Amino acid sequence: MAMANFMDRAASAASRVLTNFKVSAFEDRLAAQVIEVSFDGAAVQSPEGRASLDMIIRLLSRLYPTIALLPLDAKAKDHAPILEFLAKSINPEIELAKTRKAVTVSVVVGSSPSRTKCPTFFIGSDGWRAKLSSRGLIGSGESMNPFGAGAASCFAAANVFRTVFADQLDQGDADELIDLSMLTYAQGTPDSGPSFEGTDIGETHLVGLGAIGNGAIWALARAVGLKGSLRLVDHEEVDLSNLQRYVLAGQCDVGSPKADLARAALADTVLEVSAHCAKWDVYVSDRNDWMFERVAVGLDNAPDRIAVQGALPKWIVNAWTQELDLGVSRHGFDDGRACLACLYLPHAKEKDEDEKMAEELKMPEAQQEIRDLLQTNRPVDVGFVERVAKAFDIPSEALKEFVGQSVRSFHQRAICGGIVMRLTDGAQSVRAVVPMSFQSALAGIMLAADLVKHASGLLNLQTTSTRINLLRPLASHLHDPKAKDPSGRCICADEDFLAAYRRKYRSCRAP
Repeated sequence: MAMANFMDRAASAASRVLTNFKVSAFEDRLAAQVIEVSFDGAAVQSPEGRASLDMIIRLLSRLYPTIALLPLDAKAKDHAPILEFLAKSINPEIELAKTRKAVTVSVVVGSSPSRTKCPTFFIGSDGWRAKLSSRGLIGSGESMNPFGAGAASCFAAANVFRTVFADQLDQGDADELIDLSMLTYAQGTPDSGPSFEGTDIGETHLVGLGAIGNGAIWALARAVGLKGSLRLVDHEEVDLSNLQRYVLAGQCDVGSPKADLARAALADTVLEVSAHCAKWDVYVSDRNDWMFERVAVGLDNAPDRIAVQGALPKWIVNAWTQELDLGVSRHGFDDGRACLACLYLPHAKEKDEDEKMAEELKMPEAQQEIRDLLQTNRPVDVGFVERVAKAFDIPSEALKEFVGQSVRSFHQRAICGGIVMRLTDGAQSVRAVVPMSFQSALAGIMLAADLVKHASGLLNLQTTSTRINLLRPLASHLHDPKAKDPSGRCICADEDFLAAYRRKYRSCRAP
């Protein structure tokens, strides 16, 4: 058994939500866990059951060093090697325990009763409905709809985490029962919801293929029956630290363009998929057609989201994660509601990248030097790395591997990636918000679900935003209307932008 080689990033994520955090105690707690996934032939034979199993393994393998796979019959045993291979592709050193005696938390997928006495979460789905119970069996539906099945696994992974770290979470009790429609985000819906088979997504853009984008692609790859064009836009490559929460990524994907990883995941669909390794503004400037019918946004910062809105897409769906919750928001432009830019307009002077980086490297006096390094892309030298180590009171040898890298890469891997936090046993916290894998995955599934609902005419929600907190029991009310920015500074209050939007889409009504 061994911790994953991206565990520093996982520790960074956990440090944002757990009280009294220390890296050593966090890893000791993880090492003491054996998380069981119990499943039967009924789960394996159900498309929804297979989707739930696939997602729960993708989530658990990114955090826990020991998982016990328990197939309950012959058909389940035939499927077990697929799940084992998946777990090993994420963390090659993961222990796949063969004994049930030490199981600490169990997740059950299927129609067979649990054989363990530890805290147990039964998950299943019925089309759009995501189901979880701590009381008894649920079972999985037979549809090709992955949204309920994937969301159920995210709820299960969140409940496992809250159970393991219950003493370090405020109001982090486990859920007793969840039955949430991913169609309406209402609980207790009596039916599975309508089919989306045959839905044409037209020309849809997915911008940002990070953790949220991975969750969205995972769902779209399993949403059988979709047709149309999907344009994937992201300029970055997969970094080792990304494996902490990128549900599509395994060890072999490190160094690959994120757009290529997403395109490969969609290879078995009938969607016309194109991958564009570029920033959004570059992609837009190189594009002859400025009409954007539908844009799904999985970006991680406000300026980039505002830039997407500035291109005046006809309709936008945006997903986000933050320290405590996650969500999805829906935006027209000329409809009297909040546009995407309304939600992200700065209300105070933002610090420049060099200023924030200098502060997080504990060298505010080096702001100009860092600015020069960013602008010229010159690598950091031994002296720079040694000064950073001295500022954090850690051995300089621990950071020597970053000599010769760009200052942005150094900052991303050493500070945001959690290496400095590990070396200080959590005393030096990570300022950047690093979501847990189940948070990012659910946000991505919600993004894909709302995209499909909009394309199929099933999106009847009148609220702008829906948010979920996976670190507490599921709330009864998830909708958040979100008002337009009242300052009048947003582009949706500018008559020139409104006129341009109307000209672009004059042949059809605004969404």
